[in-house]
Amino acid sequence: MKKKILFGLLSTVLALPAFAALKEGDIAPDFNIPASFAGKSSDFSLKEHLKKGPVVVYFYPSAYTRGCNIQAHTFSTKAEEFKAAGATIIGVSQDSVKRLNEFSADPEFCAGKIAVGSDSEARVAKAFNLDIKPAAEGKLDTRGVAIDHGFTERTTFIVTQDGKIAATIGGVAPADNVEQALAAVKKLSSDKKS
Repeated sequence: MKKKILFGLLSTVLALPAFAALKEGDIAPDFNIPASFAGKSSDFSLKEHLKKGPVVVYFYPSAYTRGCNIQAHTFSTKAEEFKAAGATIIGVSQDSVKRLNEFSADPEFCAGKIAVGSDSEARVAKAFNLDIKPAAEGKLDTRGVAIDHGFTERTTFIVTQDGKIAATIGGVAPADNVEQALAAVKKLSSDKKS
C-alpha cells in the first residue's frame, strides 16, 4: 500500500511542468528590452510604462507564425479598448528587432498599434518562469523565412502600477488570450473608479 502511495506521489511530481509561470499577486520582474513600434526601433522599460498605468506583457513564440499572427492581429484590433482602460501592451518574443520592425509595422498583424520587444536570450521569459523551447532546425514562418530563435511559452501577464501581477493568462487559444487580457484590464479600470 505504501509503495502504491509513494508511486502515485512520484508520478504526480514528475508530471508537473519544470516551470510554473508567475501568478496573481507575485511581483513582476522589471525589464528593459529593445523593441519595435510601427516599424521603428526603441527601448521598452516596464518601470517607465507602469508610471502611466497597467501593462499587458504578452509572451508569444514567434512573429509570423499562425497563432502569433492571430494574437498580434487581435491585440491590434483591440488596442483602442486597452488604451481606453489605461493599459499599455508589449508583446515579447525571442525574435530579433529586425524581424520585429517588420512585424510591428505589418498591417495584417501589429499594424503599428502595439509594441513588440526582443528577448533574444529569453532572460525576461525566464524571469517570469516561462517554458523556453530551443530553436527548431528547418522551421519556417508563414512567409517561408527560417526561424532562427527559440520559442517562449504563450502566456500573458497583467501588471498593475505597483508592479504586481493582477492576472496570468495561459493555455488558451491566441484570440481568447487577448479577450481574457482585455477583460482583466477593464476590471482593473472599473475597480479603480469605484
